[in-house]
Amino acid sequence: MTAPSTAPAPPSRGRWIQHWDPEDETFWKETGEKVARRNLFFSVLSEHIGFSVWTMWSVLVLFMGPEYGLTPADKFLLTSVVTLVGAVVRVPYTFAIAVFGGRNWTVVSAALLLVPTIAAFVVMEPGTSFSTFLLVGLLAGIGGGNFASSMTNINAFFPLRKKGWALGLNAGGGNIGVPVIQLAALAIIGASGGPRVLLGIYIPLIVLAAALAWLFMDNIASVKNDTGAAKDAARDPHTWIMSFIYVGTFGSFIGYSFAFGQVLQNQFGRTPLEAAYVTFIGPLLGSLIRPLGGSLADRYGGARITLYNFVAMGAATAVLVAAAMRESLGLFTVAFVVLFVLTGLGNGSTFKMIPGIFQNKALAKGLTGEEAARYGRRLSGASMGLIGAVGALGGVGINLAFRQSFLSYGSGTGAFLAFLAFYAACFVLTWAVYLRRTPAEVPRTSAADEEKPQLSYAEV
Repeated sequence: MTAPSTAPAPPSRGRWIQHWDPEDETFWKETGEKVARRNLFFSVLSEHIGFSVWTMWSVLVLFMGPEYGLTPADKFLLTSVVTLVGAVVRVPYTFAIAVFGGRNWTVVSAALLLVPTIAAFVVMEPGTSFSTFLLVGLLAGIGGGNFASSMTNINAFFPLRKKGWALGLNAGGGNIGVPVIQLAALAIIGASGGPRVLLGIYIPLIVLAAALAWLFMDNIASVKNDTGAAKDAARDPHTWIMSFIYVGTFGSFIGYSFAFGQVLQNQFGRTPLEAAYVTFIGPLLGSLIRPLGGSLADRYGGARITLYNFVAMGAATAVLVAAAMRESLGLFTVAFVVLFVLTGLGNGSTFKMIPGIFQNKALAKGLTGEEAARYGRRLSGASMGLIGAVGALGGVGINLAFRQSFLSYGSGTGAFLAFLAFYAACFVLTWAVYLRRTPAEVPRTSAADEEKPQLSYAEV
């Protein structure tokens, strides 16, 4: 039975929330849920624009025909650089929530997106040097950081029983920025417009996202100034185990999002317009299904969903290899879209695992109630940024693997074989760490043993 709560009135918008206890069901029903959902909505909007800016070079390269003087290897290197910066900046963006507050940093991080967008608007024309494009691509990488700060922030707003759904929706709404900018590019290419039209559309949207975050979001006081949480999370081996697993899910999603159009152009001879007609489908479905991955993990356990998802990802990758060897564009496209969907499911289930893992560790330490919940929130929020950063590096690896595969073999088949082996490694790691039955999970026989907290991750 839940203890009575004296839930305070909803905080003033844009101000600091001094008391926040989402695990208290009375507080959650009377105050917490409404505030959390409002912050989630505007967090999704800002993160969505961030993802669009981060991945805008995946569509800008489709505009860059022979007159730009770039080879396929140059374009893969360009998108790799953008992905790399997006991964690296996720670490400081995670710390930023504790330093500035969730609402404050959302405003700043949204406004910063103007820098790479305006810079790309200025240089996007034939005759610009490749080094200049690389420099502007570096700037676009900051859009990838919004994910880390947004997930860390939203993690603090929701109770454990709702985290899979909330984090899945937050991440999925952000991820959908990838297909949205690709759809916008398709419309502009189809209307014979140039890349500056696309960039010009996003400049006022960035200003709007920053303004709405300023007006309607909140900071949680208990999250501020806890920069030591990231250090504690970095010392925990589960942070790095989950990072490896997240490379297989989100790393695949963002890497394929950057590379899909280029693979269709270089391996199957598609024109920019023909490639744009299909490149948005995979990221769109992968983004939309991410909340479902979180919900399934809430119900059946994130580790189980993640494990079976890697089996399916391996099967889809094997079909891709077969389709590439048979030069079957139809089968290749279908298999690639299915693989995108599976990356989305896996993104949702892996991020549900993270708070569950640290909550279980808190219980194993003998913590209970709000003390255990606080421990879990603190470390899971900090670890999410680090995991997200390492996971995004998978996108760098995918683009570099495609670049090398096309340089060495003239196709992406060699890269897909490498990805297949990596998914097998993710499957083994997930099973060995989170689902394999250990001696500690064998039923206890003595009363003394039964009193000891048992550490199990099967339900996370």
